Order: sequence, then C-alpha cells, then structure tokens
Amino acid sequence: MIEKMREVKDIARGLIEFLDKSPVNFYAARTVSERLDAAGYVRIDPKDAWEIRPGGKYYMVKNDSAVFAVEVPANADPAAGFRIISAHSDSPTFRIKPNPEMVSDGGLVKLNVEVYGGPIFYTWFDRPLSIAGRVILRSDDPLHPRHELVRFDRPLLTIPHLAIHFNRAVNEGNRLSAQKDMLPVIGIIKEQAEADGLLVRMVAEAVGCEVSDILDFDLSLYDTTPACLVGMNEEFVSGGRLDDLSMVHAALEALLTAEGECPQMRVMAIFDNEETGSGTKQGAASPVLANMLRRVVESLGGGAEDFARSIANSFMVSADNAHAFHPNYAEKYDPTNHPVPGGGPVIKINARCKYMTDADSAGVFKAICEKAGVPCQMFVNHSDVPGGSTLGNILTAQMDLRGVDMGNALWAMHSVRETGSALDQAYTVEAFKTFFE
Repeated sequence: MIEKMREVKDIARGLIEFLDKSPVNFYAARTVSERLDAAGYVRIDPKDAWEIRPGGKYYMVKNDSAVFAVEVPANADPAAGFRIISAHSDSPTFRIKPNPEMVSDGGLVKLNVEVYGGPIFYTWFDRPLSIAGRVILRSDDPLHPRHELVRFDRPLLTIPHLAIHFNRAVNEGNRLSAQKDMLPVIGIIKEQAEADGLLVRMVAEAVGCEVSDILDFDLSLYDTTPACLVGMNEEFVSGGRLDDLSMVHAALEALLTAEGECPQMRVMAIFDNEETGSGTKQGAASPVLANMLRRVVESLGGGAEDFARSIANSFMVSADNAHAFHPNYAEKYDPTNHPVPGGGPVIKINARCKYMTDADSAGVFKAICEKAGVPCQMFVNHSDVPGGSTLGNILTAQMDLRGVDMGNALWAMHSVRETGSALDQAYTVEAFKTFFE
C-alpha cells in the first residue's frame, strides 16, 4: 500500500510539473513533443513524404498546438486497426487583442482582451497573471513566416475586482461584462506615446528580435500560481488547466510506459480548440487525424480497403474531464449517478448523443478498468440540465469509430483553478496503459 501511495504521489507530481510547464496550448504541445523526442519518437512533417516502418514511433505537430503520435508494432498489419486516446491542449482563458493598450487616469495601462472558451469570469479576479503564446515573425518567404513561443514567467498583470463598498450586492449575484470588467492592468505609464506598442516591445525583447520583425501573435493570459497538492493527506490536485491537460498527461504517460507489443497501432491524438467547438484545422472537427491515419496505413503498404478495415477494427477513448459530485450542490446532479473524487475514471453518457458512448463502448471501458484493477464511475446529466459535448462525437463525423467518452471527475471545471483527485490520475494512467497493452 505504501508503494502504491508513493506511485500515486509521483504521478500527481508529474501532472503538476506538466501543468506548470504548459500555461497555454502552444506550450502544452511543446511539452508533449519534448517528451516524445526524448522517448525516441521521430517527428514527421505533413508536407513531406512519409516512410512509416514496422516497429517505428512517429509524431506530427499541427499549427504548433496539436500533437498526433503513433507507435507501429513490429509485425504491423495495415488493416489491424488503431487504439486511440484523444484529448485536447486548450483551456478557457482570455486572449489579447491586437493594439491592446488602453490608458486610463493616472497612466494606468490595461490590455484589451477577449474571451476564449467558457471561463468562470470571477475566478480570474485579483490573481497574479501573465502572458504566454506564439509570435509570428517576418522571414524571407511571406508564405512561411517564423514561429516562436514566448512566455513571461513573472506576474505581469492583475484584473482588480471592484471593492464591495461600490457594489454592496456583489455577493448576491454580479453580472460581469467581458469588455468592461475583465480587462487586466499591466502597469503605470504616464505618456500615451510610451503605452502605444508596449506589449509588442516587451515581446520583441523576450524573443530577441526587432519590433519590426513581429507580424502577429497568439497571446493569452494565464495564472502564474503553481499547481499543488491539497488536502489533509494531499488527496487533491489543485491547478489551472486540469481540463484537459490532466487527460493529455495521462495519455502521454500511458503511451510512453505501456509494455509489450500491442497487435494494433497505438495512437495519441491531442487536438486544439475543443473549448471553441473544434472547428479549426487542428481541431477534432477537421480531417487531420483521419488524414494522418490514412497516410500511415498507405505508408505501410495498405490501400483504401485496408484503411476502411483498420477503422472498423479500431477503438477510441475520448478523454475529457467530467463533473465531480459537489457536496454543497447535490441538487445539481443526477439522482443516482454521483461521480466522486477518488472513485476512478468516469464514463460519460447522454441520451441526446452529446457523447459517443453507448452500452457497447461503455462495456469495453469497464472491462479495461476491471483488467487494470481500477474502479470506474458513470456520469449522466441531471435531466433538467443540458450538458455539453466533447471530442468523441465530433470525431465520428470524420471516422465511424467505436469509442467511449470519459474523464476524471473535477470540481470547478473552467475555473482559473480546478481541483481533481491525485488517486484518479493514477487510476486513469493505469487504465490507459492497459488499453494500450
């Protein structure tokens, strides 16, 4: 039992390290890529001709923010199929608009931002925030500019809340405007001319380039407070972006530590832009994964018939987190299905087919958990509360895969800081490893 608890803490601390290295989607993709590089995976470029070989391990990156890896068995059969775990790299945040500087009385400079995904606004107030993302730089080829990642590690901004003295009813409900209330303050500059272009100058200095080299940027806010373990026995993981980086971390751990040779190809698919509907070239609604898998089959000598058979033989785990039972809001949950922290991975099912799960695929995942020695739970929405959707049913528009939607139970999903179970992270890694084995 002691060894098991040590393993749980090790996995939880690995998750914490992963979260802290991945403040935004671009850094999450880089962190995954670096670990794949270290494990001997070969990076392949969609623009090149592929030479996929039996026994090889490969990955590709799309738009700097999505990562797709495949491990091919030594005795690869192009029609044998794939075992796929999918997750997503993005989380709700605030994205910085072009020309963002806004100067107020006293030289207070705030940045103009817009909402990305569905964050819980008020959790972002009064926190030490900073900036991370991607910068696009001029090159000799206009069609292929240079890409650089930039991260400011120190706290640069805060979104100050209005004092209760100006809004005595704040604790009775407080409607917030994204354009008015959620603008972060970056500092005090007395001259408007100094404020203009402030952010671009800071980015240029951080990247080590001239301001004139910067063509554009994808920059977002993140909370600089590190993730940590919480609870009397450190039962909980508290941190930003657990949705869905905890599932990215579990998928990666399983891929890199699965033992033996699976008769099917192991695939990890980390998409971007799930929080905004997946409708991008690097999102689950695009053909990016289908195209990759088709090219892998073809590179192994298979044809259209082999690809069709491989999809028919495949199974996908769509890994996106679930809602944990909240002891203060029991009425919000389905009367008979209460996923709890520490109770194991959660199978998500919905009668309106918001998830890809059906009885067949739920049964498959339950059997996987049973083989792994891991408990599992069920999540169903309260019948009066409509639920969201995730990667699984979106991907089935591209490929007619069997699969299950699941995730770990979280509190405060889409808060700037979410809470999950350390034990559940270890359970899910073990279930994913069993699936890949």
